Amino acid sequence: MSAPALALLLVGASGPLLIVAVYSFLSPAEYSGVVWELSGDGWFRVVFSRDIFDDTVKLADAHLTIFWRSAKLSLLTTLLTFAFGFPTAYFIATRPQSQRPLWLFLITIPFWTNLLIRTFAIMEVIRNEGILNSALLALGLIERPIQILYTDTAVMLGMVYVYLPLMVLPLYAAMERLDFRLVEAAYDLYATRRRVLTRVIVPLVKPGIVAGSILVFIPALGAYVTPRVLGGGKNMMLGNLIELQFGQGRHWPLGSALSITLLVIVMLALIVYVRNVSSESAER
Repeated sequence: MSAPALALLLVGASGPLLIVAVYSFLSPAEYSGVVWELSGDGWFRVVFSRDIFDDTVKLADAHLTIFWRSAKLSLLTTLLTFAFGFPTAYFIATRPQSQRPLWLFLITIPFWTNLLIRTFAIMEVIRNEGILNSALLALGLIERPIQILYTDTAVMLGMVYVYLPLMVLPLYAAMERLDFRLVEAAYDLYATRRRVLTRVIVPLVKPGIVAGSILVFIPALGAYVTPRVLGGGKNMMLGNLIELQFGQGRHWPLGSALSITLLVIVMLALIVYVRNVSSESAER
Protein backbone atom coordinates (compact mmCIF):
# COMPACT_ATOMS: atom_id res chain seq x y z
CA MET A 1 0.00 0.00 0.00
CA SER A 2 2.92 2.34 0.58
CA ALA A 3 4.46 1.70 -2.85
CA PRO A 4 2.67 4.64 -4.63
CA ALA A 5 3.72 7.09 -1.91
CA LEU A 6 7.31 5.83 -1.96
CA ALA A 7 7.42 6.07 -5.75
CA LEU A 8 6.10 9.64 -5.61
CA LEU A 9 8.75 10.58 -3.05
CA LEU A 10 11.44 8.96 -5.17
CA VAL A 11 10.42 10.77 -8.34
CA GLY A 12 9.44 14.09 -6.76
CA ALA A 13 12.10 14.46 -4.08
CA SER A 14 15.00 12.04 -4.35
CA GLY A 15 15.10 12.16 -8.15
CA PRO A 16 15.79 15.90 -8.50
CA LEU A 17 18.34 15.77 -5.68
CA LEU A 18 20.12 12.93 -7.43
CA ILE A 19 20.23 14.95 -10.66
CA VAL A 20 21.72 17.93 -8.79
CA ALA A 21 24.30 15.65 -7.16
CA VAL A 22 25.31 14.24 -10.58
CA TYR A 23 25.50 17.72 -12.12
CA SER A 24 27.92 18.82 -9.40
CA PHE A 25 30.52 16.36 -10.77
CA LEU A 26 30.18 17.40 -14.44
CA SER A 27 31.72 20.16 -16.51
CA PRO A 28 29.89 23.42 -17.27
CA ALA A 29 28.67 24.02 -20.80
CA GLU A 30 29.69 27.15 -22.68
CA TYR A 31 26.45 29.08 -22.14
CA SER A 32 24.36 27.05 -19.69
CA GLY A 33 23.72 23.46 -18.70
CA VAL A 34 26.41 20.82 -18.37
CA VAL A 35 28.76 18.74 -20.49
CA TRP A 36 28.76 15.05 -19.66
CA GLU A 37 32.41 14.96 -18.68
CA LEU A 38 33.48 14.16 -15.13
CA SER A 39 35.00 17.14 -13.38
CA GLY A 40 35.52 18.34 -9.82
CA ASP A 41 35.69 21.98 -10.85
CA GLY A 42 32.26 22.72 -9.36
CA TRP A 43 33.28 21.48 -5.93
CA PHE A 44 36.68 23.15 -6.26
CA ARG A 45 35.05 26.53 -6.87
CA VAL A 46 32.91 26.26 -3.75
CA VAL A 47 35.94 27.20 -1.62
CA PHE A 48 38.71 28.08 -4.10
CA SER A 49 39.13 30.18 -7.25
CA ARG A 50 41.71 30.54 -9.99
CA ASP A 51 43.22 33.82 -11.12
CA ILE A 52 42.21 34.58 -14.72
CA PHE A 53 45.71 35.80 -15.58
CA ASP A 54 48.26 33.49 -13.96
CA ASP A 55 45.94 30.60 -12.96
CA THR A 56 47.04 30.75 -9.32
CA VAL A 57 44.74 29.19 -6.74
CA LYS A 58 43.34 31.23 -3.87
CA LEU A 59 40.39 31.15 -1.52
CA ALA A 60 37.05 32.19 -2.99
CA ASP A 61 36.64 35.17 -0.68
CA ALA A 62 33.24 36.11 -2.09
CA HIS A 63 31.82 32.63 -1.48
CA LEU A 64 33.27 32.39 2.02
CA THR A 65 31.85 35.83 2.83
CA ILE A 66 28.41 34.73 1.68
CA PHE A 67 28.71 31.49 3.68
CA TRP A 68 29.64 33.50 6.77
CA ARG A 69 26.85 36.03 6.21
CA SER A 70 24.31 33.25 5.75
CA ALA A 71 25.37 31.43 8.92
CA LYS A 72 25.61 34.65 10.94
CA LEU A 73 22.23 36.05 9.88
CA SER A 74 20.53 32.68 10.30
CA LEU A 75 21.90 32.33 13.82
CA LEU A 76 20.99 35.91 14.75
CA THR A 77 17.51 35.38 13.30
CA THR A 78 17.11 32.26 15.42
CA LEU A 79 18.24 34.06 18.57
CA LEU A 80 15.96 37.06 17.97
CA THR A 81 12.93 34.93 17.15
CA PHE A 82 13.58 33.04 20.39
CA ALA A 83 13.91 36.31 22.34
CA PHE A 84 10.53 37.48 21.00
CA GLY A 85 8.87 34.08 20.70
CA PHE A 86 9.56 32.74 24.19
CA PRO A 87 7.64 35.43 26.13
CA THR A 88 4.92 35.37 23.48
CA ALA A 89 4.46 31.61 23.82
CA TYR A 90 4.56 31.88 27.61
CA PHE A 91 1.89 34.59 27.52
CA ILE A 92 -0.40 32.46 25.35
CA ALA A 93 0.16 29.32 27.44
CA THR A 94 -0.79 31.15 30.64
CA ARG A 95 -4.06 32.57 29.26
CA PRO A 96 -7.37 30.90 30.09
CA GLN A 97 -8.12 27.90 27.91
CA SER A 98 -10.93 29.70 26.11
CA GLN A 99 -8.67 32.60 25.02
CA ARG A 100 -5.74 30.60 23.64
CA PRO A 101 -7.26 29.81 20.22
CA LEU A 102 -7.71 33.55 19.58
CA TRP A 103 -4.07 34.32 20.36
CA LEU A 104 -2.87 31.41 18.23
CA PHE A 105 -5.12 32.63 15.43
CA LEU A 106 -3.43 36.05 15.57
CA ILE A 107 0.02 34.41 15.48
CA THR A 108 -0.83 32.38 12.36
CA ILE A 109 -2.38 35.27 10.38
CA PRO A 110 0.94 36.12 8.62
CA PHE A 111 0.90 32.64 7.04
CA TRP A 112 -2.25 33.64 5.18
CA THR A 113 -0.30 35.99 2.92
CA ASN A 114 2.44 35.34 0.40
CA LEU A 115 6.06 35.54 1.57
CA LEU A 116 6.81 38.24 -1.00
CA ILE A 117 3.93 40.39 0.27
CA ARG A 118 5.17 40.06 3.85
CA THR A 119 8.66 41.05 2.72
CA PHE A 120 7.35 44.16 0.97
CA ALA A 121 5.37 44.98 4.12
CA ILE A 122 8.49 45.03 6.29
CA MET A 123 10.21 47.09 3.57
CA GLU A 124 7.55 49.78 4.00
CA VAL A 125 8.41 49.90 7.70
CA ILE A 126 12.21 50.22 7.47
CA ARG A 127 12.81 52.17 4.25
CA ASN A 128 14.07 55.77 4.49
CA GLU A 129 10.56 57.22 4.06
CA GLY A 130 8.94 54.37 5.96
CA ILE A 131 7.01 54.20 9.19
CA LEU A 132 10.04 53.76 11.47
CA ASN A 133 12.11 56.65 10.13
CA SER A 134 9.07 58.91 9.85
CA ALA A 135 8.18 58.27 13.49
CA LEU A 136 11.74 58.89 14.69
CA LEU A 137 11.94 62.12 12.67
CA ALA A 138 8.59 63.30 14.02
CA LEU A 139 9.74 62.66 17.60
CA GLY A 140 12.98 64.55 16.94
CA LEU A 141 15.14 61.56 17.86
CA ILE A 142 17.08 61.66 14.58
CA GLU A 143 17.97 64.45 12.14
CA ARG A 144 18.04 62.35 8.98
CA PRO A 145 16.62 58.93 8.04
CA ILE A 146 18.59 55.90 9.18
CA GLN A 147 19.75 53.74 6.27
CA ILE A 148 18.41 50.31 7.19
CA LEU A 149 17.17 49.03 3.85
CA TYR A 150 19.66 47.09 1.69
CA THR A 151 21.81 46.14 4.69
CA ASP A 152 22.38 42.95 6.66
CA THR A 153 20.22 44.46 9.40
CA ALA A 154 17.30 44.77 7.00
CA VAL A 155 17.68 41.15 5.91
CA MET A 156 17.81 40.00 9.53
CA LEU A 157 14.74 42.03 10.55
CA GLY A 158 12.84 40.71 7.55
CA MET A 159 13.64 37.09 8.39
CA VAL A 160 12.74 37.62 12.06
CA TYR A 161 9.35 38.98 10.99
CA VAL A 162 8.78 36.16 8.50
CA TYR A 163 9.91 33.23 10.67
CA LEU A 164 8.72 34.34 14.12
CA PRO A 165 5.55 32.15 14.03
CA LEU A 166 7.75 29.11 13.37
CA MET A 167 9.39 29.73 16.75
CA VAL A 168 6.25 30.62 18.69
CA LEU A 169 4.19 27.56 17.76
CA PRO A 170 6.66 24.83 18.92
CA LEU A 171 7.38 26.80 22.09
CA TYR A 172 3.68 27.10 22.81
CA ALA A 173 3.16 23.37 22.17
CA ALA A 174 5.86 22.61 24.77
CA MET A 175 4.60 25.14 27.31
CA GLU A 176 1.02 23.97 26.99
CA ARG A 177 2.13 20.59 28.39
CA LEU A 178 4.13 22.26 31.16
CA ASP A 179 2.85 21.50 34.66
CA PHE A 180 2.73 24.99 36.17
CA ARG A 181 2.40 23.47 39.63
CA LEU A 182 6.16 22.95 39.40
CA VAL A 183 6.58 26.69 38.89
CA GLU A 184 4.42 27.38 41.93
CA ALA A 185 6.43 24.88 43.96
CA ALA A 186 9.66 26.62 42.97
CA TYR A 187 8.27 29.96 44.17
CA ASP A 188 7.15 28.31 47.43
CA LEU A 189 10.76 27.20 47.91
CA TYR A 190 11.84 30.87 47.62
CA ALA A 191 13.35 30.59 44.16
CA THR A 192 13.77 33.87 42.33
CA ARG A 193 12.09 34.49 38.99
CA ARG A 194 15.41 34.05 37.23
CA ARG A 195 16.07 30.68 38.86
CA VAL A 196 12.53 29.53 38.11
CA LEU A 197 13.07 30.44 34.48
CA THR A 198 16.52 28.85 34.12
CA ARG A 199 16.07 25.82 36.42
CA VAL A 200 12.42 24.88 35.87
CA ILE A 201 10.77 26.36 32.78
CA VAL A 202 13.62 26.29 30.25
CA PRO A 203 14.70 22.65 30.94
CA LEU A 204 11.10 21.44 30.69
CA VAL A 205 10.40 23.21 27.39
CA LYS A 206 13.82 22.43 25.90
CA PRO A 207 12.37 20.16 23.14
CA GLY A 208 10.20 23.07 21.98
CA ILE A 209 13.20 25.41 21.99
CA VAL A 210 15.26 22.98 19.90
CA ALA A 211 12.37 22.32 17.49
CA GLY A 212 11.66 26.03 17.04
CA SER A 213 15.34 26.81 16.51
CA ILE A 214 15.60 24.15 13.80
CA LEU A 215 12.41 25.34 12.10
CA VAL A 216 13.79 28.88 11.96
CA PHE A 217 17.48 28.22 11.27
CA ILE A 218 17.00 25.86 8.33
CA PRO A 219 14.73 28.06 6.14
CA ALA A 220 16.68 31.18 7.14
CA LEU A 221 19.92 29.56 5.97
CA GLY A 222 18.52 28.95 2.49
CA ALA A 223 16.36 32.08 2.30
CA TYR A 224 16.09 33.66 -1.14
CA VAL A 225 13.19 36.12 -1.37
CA THR A 226 13.87 38.14 1.78
CA PRO A 227 17.62 38.70 1.14
CA ARG A 228 16.88 39.42 -2.53
CA VAL A 229 14.33 42.13 -1.77
CA LEU A 230 15.65 43.65 1.45
CA GLY A 231 19.31 43.16 0.57
CA GLY A 232 18.89 44.79 -2.83
CA GLY A 233 21.00 42.15 -4.56
CA LYS A 234 24.14 43.37 -2.77
CA ASN A 235 23.83 41.49 0.52
CA MET A 236 23.43 38.00 -0.88
CA MET A 237 22.97 34.82 1.09
CA LEU A 238 23.54 31.23 0.09
CA GLY A 239 20.19 30.86 -1.67
CA ASN A 240 20.89 33.92 -3.80
CA LEU A 241 24.37 32.62 -4.68
CA ILE A 242 22.91 29.31 -5.85
CA GLU A 243 20.32 31.09 -8.01
CA LEU A 244 23.05 33.30 -9.46
CA GLN A 245 25.06 30.28 -10.64
CA PHE A 246 22.07 28.71 -12.37
CA GLY A 247 21.11 32.08 -13.88
CA GLN A 248 23.58 34.79 -14.78
CA GLY A 249 26.66 32.81 -13.74
CA ARG A 250 25.70 29.87 -16.02
CA HIS A 251 27.84 27.51 -13.98
CA TRP A 252 25.43 24.69 -13.19
CA PRO A 253 28.04 22.36 -11.59
CA LEU A 254 29.01 25.10 -9.12
CA GLY A 255 25.36 25.84 -8.38
CA SER A 256 24.74 22.13 -7.85
CA ALA A 257 27.75 21.80 -5.54
CA LEU A 258 26.56 24.78 -3.51
CA SER A 259 23.09 23.23 -3.32
CA ILE A 260 24.49 19.94 -2.01
CA THR A 261 26.62 21.88 0.48
CA LEU A 262 23.50 23.62 1.77
CA LEU A 263 21.75 20.24 1.97
CA VAL A 264 24.61 18.80 4.04
CA ILE A 265 24.46 21.74 6.46
CA VAL A 266 20.71 21.25 6.87
CA MET A 267 21.20 17.51 7.43
CA LEU A 268 23.77 18.20 10.15
CA ALA A 269 21.32 20.55 11.87
CA LEU A 270 18.61 17.87 11.70
CA ILE A 271 20.98 15.23 13.10
CA VAL A 272 21.68 17.51 16.08
CA TYR A 273 17.93 17.90 16.61
CA VAL A 274 17.20 14.17 16.35
CA ARG A 275 19.99 13.27 18.75
CA ASN A 276 18.77 15.89 21.21
CA VAL A 277 15.21 14.59 21.08
CA SER A 278 16.42 10.99 21.40
CA SER A 279 18.51 11.81 24.47
CA GLU A 280 15.56 13.63 26.03
CA SER A 281 13.32 10.61 25.44
CA ALA A 282 15.93 8.23 26.88
CA GLU A 283 16.25 10.32 30.04
CA ARG A 284 12.52 10.19 30.54
